[in-house]
Order: sequence, then structure tokens, then C-alpha cells
Amino acid sequence: MFQGDIVDDTKGINYAVRQYLFWGVHLMCLFALFTEVSWVAVAVCVFLYFIRMFAITGGYHRYFSHRSYKTSRLFQFLLGFLGATSGQKGPIWWASHHRHHHQHSDQPEDVHSPLVSGIYYAHVGWILSRQFIHTRHDLVKDLMKFPELRALDAYNWIPPTLLGVACFYLGVFLNYAYPELGTSGFQMLIWGFFMSTVLLYHGTFCINSFTHLIGNRRFQTSDDSRNNLFLSLITLGEGWHNNHHRYPGSERQGFYWWEIDISHYILSMLSWMGLVWDLRSPPKRIYEEAKQTTPEEAKKIKAVAA
Repeated sequence: MFQGDIVDDTKGINYAVRQYLFWGVHLMCLFALFTEVSWVAVAVCVFLYFIRMFAITGGYHRYFSHRSYKTSRLFQFLLGFLGATSGQKGPIWWASHHRHHHQHSDQPEDVHSPLVSGIYYAHVGWILSRQFIHTRHDLVKDLMKFPELRALDAYNWIPPTLLGVACFYLGVFLNYAYPELGTSGFQMLIWGFFMSTVLLYHGTFCINSFTHLIGNRRFQTSDDSRNNLFLSLITLGEGWHNNHHRYPGSERQGFYWWEIDISHYILSMLSWMGLVWDLRSPPKRIYEEAKQTTPEEAKKIKAVAA
């Protein structure tokens, strides 16, 4: 099956079906109006949002896209599989388009710049575009050598499907074993899987659409990236976007102790356990630059980029 080339991820599930699936996940949330709500279902929703957001931020973004720390091949696959349960395709596809974004941030070639293409396209339109169905293989040669990662990209629909089935049967089991909790299979499917997935979609997409529009700029980068505390909280640290665009090789994106970066805290704990290592931090010169960059220098940077 895997002889050097990734299997086309549009085979078996064509483009139109992918559109229906994406919006279908949103529509399924309406069934929450017809299911009773239990605290267990809400707790599972919150947990699955949190753990999968970490898989996107700490895995798809900081590891697969930027290689800002190291880990074993087994844990690499586990990060990729968990990230794939989010319904945001596989780690190779995700990393290839994100690397392209950094190469052309807020320029005409940027895949999701709100300044170039508008908020809707930056938020979700680009994902649904035919233009970005395929993986940019030339940008992810380091990831393409792993057949298990190519499998995740080729069959990226399997992890979220398995998670949805698991949520349903969790609800069935709890209804049978602990009926006093007020759960059911359908309730857990809607709240545990569909609601948490939609929240995860838009939490992630907010970084594309809003962190280039709303927030503060510590570093005068050639793009319009910004730091935003609120978005950092809902994305476990991704809202420190101006920091990240100035030094994308850093594992931590909250450069100062007061910049809350939950993904960094989790990765630090995993490093204590020996599951990840060589977490990269911004060098001293970056902190010095944050103190010294003037508005005049910022204009020069913008002019050169233009």
C-alpha cells in the first residue's frame, strides 16, 4: 500500500461528500435540543475539546509543523492519531499547509490570511476549497518518510469515526451501569463528539482568522500577527501569535511567565516523564529585540516585506 507515495486522500470520499460531512457535523449539534443534558455528557465534551486541542496545538502545530521538540516514533504516532480525531485531516496535510502559511504570511500566496482573503475564507473557506485538498509534499519531506503518518493522512476519517462510536457506546454503558447519571448513547454522541468537535473546529480556526486582526504586537514582524490573551486561553496558548511568528521554532509561545500557555505546561510535564525532550525556547536575542524594536524599524521591516 505505501510504496513511497501518499494515497490520495480524496479517493473513496470525494470532495462533495467532504463538504456535506463538514457541515453535517455542525447540523448534528442541533439534536442537542432534543436530548436531555447530563453533567457527564458536558464533562466529556469539555475533556475531548481539551485533549484534542492539545493534540492540535502541541502535536499538529508545535511538533509536526515546526519540530520544536523531539519525541519517540511511537509517541509521534499517538500525537498524530489523537490530532486526527479532531476531524482536521492528517498531520502531514495539516503541517504542509501551515508551513506554507509561514512562508507567505499575510502575502497573496498565504492560504488563510484575513487581510488578503477576508475573515470567512481565513476562518473556514480555505479548508473547504478545492485548491487545498492535496498535501504540499515538497514542504513535508521529513514527515513523508513515516508510513504510519502517511496512513493517517490517507485514512484520516477513521480516527474521528472511532471516537464517535466510542462516545456512543460510552453513553450506552453508563446508561446501563449507572442510570442515575441520566446519560444515553445518543446524548453522549451529540455532546461528547459532535459538540466538542465543532467547538474544536472554531477554536482552532480563530487563530487563522483573528490573531492577524485583533491583539497587540510585541514584535514588528513582516506580517500582521498579534498576541491575544482570550484566544490563548481557548486554544491552550496559540493566541500568542505575534511571539510565534517572530520565532516559530520555539516550543513555548507564551514567552513570559504571565503569558498563559497551557500546551507548554503540558509538554513540560511530558518532558519530565521522558515522553518528549529538547523543548526549544526563544534565545536571549529575541527578548532583547522585544525591548528595542522601534516604530521606525517596524516600518522598514514592512517595506522590505512588501
